[in-house]
Amino acid sequence: MEKVDLQRSSHENLFIPKRHQLEGCTNPIHQAHGIPNEYYTRSECFEMEGEHLFNKGWFAVGFVKDLPQPGSALPVNYFNNPLLVVKSKQDEKIRVFQNVCRHRGMILIEKPTVLKGAIRCPYHSWCYKQTGEVVATPHIGGPGYNYHSGIDKSELSLIEVRSHIWRDVIFVNPDGMAPPFEEVHQPLLDRWSVFEQPMYSDMSDSSFKLEVNGNWKLAVENYLESYHLPWVHPGLNSYSKLEDHENIVEYGHYSGQISHKYIPQYTTGKQFADFKNLGPEWDTKGEYIVLFPNLVLGVQKDHIFNLIIEPLAPNKIREHIELYYSDPAMLADDYKETRQENAKLWKNVFEEDIFVVEGMQKGRYAKGFDGGRFSPIMDEPTHVFHDWYARKILNSF
Repeated sequence: MEKVDLQRSSHENLFIPKRHQLEGCTNPIHQAHGIPNEYYTRSECFEMEGEHLFNKGWFAVGFVKDLPQPGSALPVNYFNNPLLVVKSKQDEKIRVFQNVCRHRGMILIEKPTVLKGAIRCPYHSWCYKQTGEVVATPHIGGPGYNYHSGIDKSELSLIEVRSHIWRDVIFVNPDGMAPPFEEVHQPLLDRWSVFEQPMYSDMSDSSFKLEVNGNWKLAVENYLESYHLPWVHPGLNSYSKLEDHENIVEYGHYSGQISHKYIPQYTTGKQFADFKNLGPEWDTKGEYIVLFPNLVLGVQKDHIFNLIIEPLAPNKIREHIELYYSDPAMLADDYKETRQENAKLWKNVFEEDIFVVEGMQKGRYAKGFDGGRFSPIMDEPTHVFHDWYARKILNSF
């Protein structure tokens, strides 16, 4: 096996891959190899992804439902970039800021909270409106003097991070240079335009998190294909079989699966209301797509799910899962058992995948593994992701 050669940039404290290491991922599927081991195991590669993949594009960081009222503030941290999501009392708009005071770089908020008033730095008590403007700089001109002629407060607002909201998901583009979200993801927005309608979630019954000892890319790869259903998900495969699935392939954008046998049946005897104005093709269809890099989406006629993959380390992720329904009546107490049953079903499916992701992570330390090969039929959605990843990284250098 050819040894991967990574070189340190003279301009950044990052490792830069030689082109031929990733160009093989962009070959036609029957000739392509997978992403090399180092990209799943080395902290230098993980940091490089944060800077050159996530920072330069759009990625998911949270859910609007986690900001339930004006004044809600949600701190998040991706690739050691501390961010603060705030739903302002002033205009009820959701904004994302760098979660640091403009004075000495102190973290402003450590835990989710509801702000009573200003965002206050716990270090020197500088204060900011929930819309970002600095409003108080105590003793900046000396004891008892809260102003100084050499300090222009208009230049000291919190640093706002470019953001976008779609289907209750909060996306950010930290470097602010990516094309507009709607332009980048127009193919999926067009595909699912029929689902552009209200959706509702109950936080107690429809939300859960999973910790997985694996690289974020392995989680993406696993969610993209149905090839593993008979062996990893025998229960699911008993009614939505491998042969009932079809690949979704959109090179450069997204990929995933269609199930043609989505027929919900709950032991409570209840059925959730369908989303409105769906065509007959959705009577038994479900679509499951990964919007690169870190959002897994599932749509069915009666509910949807969003799953954000949060990269924590080269070998660790946290998955945030939320379920949504078509009508607020589905959140009533008489649907509680059915919601709980549905959440348990999905949680079991996602938990069944954990040993696979963790097993592949362990396998990426094997010295002789070269990234693997793809089934030209069963693995095309996975190849779409590897092709997207390789091109994004290569085009960043």
